Amino acid sequence: MIVKHIIGYLSAYIRSMRLYYAFITGITGWVGVAFYQFLNPTQTSFARSFLILLLLFLSWGVNQIINDYLGLAEDRINAPHRPMVTGELPVRFALTLTAVLLLGTLVVSCLLNPWSLLPVVLGIALNVLYEYAKAWSVLGNLVFGVMIAMCAVFGFLACGPAPEILFTSNRICGLAIIVAANGLMTFFTYFKDYHGDRLAGKNTFIARHGLRIGRVAGLVGTVLLFVLLVLFIAVGWLPPADILFPQSFVFCCLVAAFLQFWTVYLYFRNPSGRATYFNLRYNFRACVATEIALIALFNERLALYLLVVSYILIGFLFAFHTDEKA
Repeated sequence: MIVKHIIGYLSAYIRSMRLYYAFITGITGWVGVAFYQFLNPTQTSFARSFLILLLLFLSWGVNQIINDYLGLAEDRINAPHRPMVTGELPVRFALTLTAVLLLGTLVVSCLLNPWSLLPVVLGIALNVLYEYAKAWSVLGNLVFGVMIAMCAVFGFLACGPAPEILFTSNRICGLAIIVAANGLMTFFTYFKDYHGDRLAGKNTFIARHGLRIGRVAGLVGTVLLFVLLVLFIAVGWLPPADILFPQSFVFCCLVAAFLQFWTVYLYFRNPSGRATYFNLRYNFRACVATEIALIALFNERLALYLLVVSYILIGFLFAFHTDEKA
């Protein structure tokens, strides 16, 4: 009987991780891994890279448990079918398993490179802060974007010894694109929670200003994301001076732009209702495609493979989560 309960809890835990989100943290971290391998092509083994990427792809789900716990009040309105709300996933079991997994991540990170502990700890702290910051308009989106950007920093540092100069204008530009893309991505997720957030008193930008202004803000944010990208290219910060301008980078940027503006169109057409949940498939794909464009600067073939595989698997995994209230 105990084993049956534990299996049930683990099943509910995995569903609560919402693994279609895993590509957000996974691909972001892969930017850092690909960049390190570009700089040091012989220093990172396949086994080390695999372990780093495994941690990155699972990190969203583990931190999502913390987010669900902190957001129980609004989830009782927005997502009443989530396992932690229904009691299918007991809070104590969820938090205990999460603590064990986080502790394991800290130990492995320390063994890989003690410096990689810094983005892990910052990411966890920012995840907690995000639950409160999202009530302060776009500050929550900024906090979320910086939190996800820690995955790229972790991926880079965990691969091996850090370079003498960690941050350069090129690398800061890449992180700025990651912050902007993920801040925009999480902005669109607020549409599905608009009515519930208002009832729960969670004043996100959309809950505070309404659907009409929210749709316009989403369009403006999308335009600004690509203006920022074009600006970085125009001033010569992207790609770095020692990297030729790859055609796959342009291709990935065009795909990302199409998906980003398609997301804008979908939320203009349906700013409320069930469609706002199912539109997330394109929202996540757009964010991931934007980050894959950065990978194309260092590894063209890998970027094209990831563009195809991530597009397919995000849709595949999303198909297991068709209940918009969960």
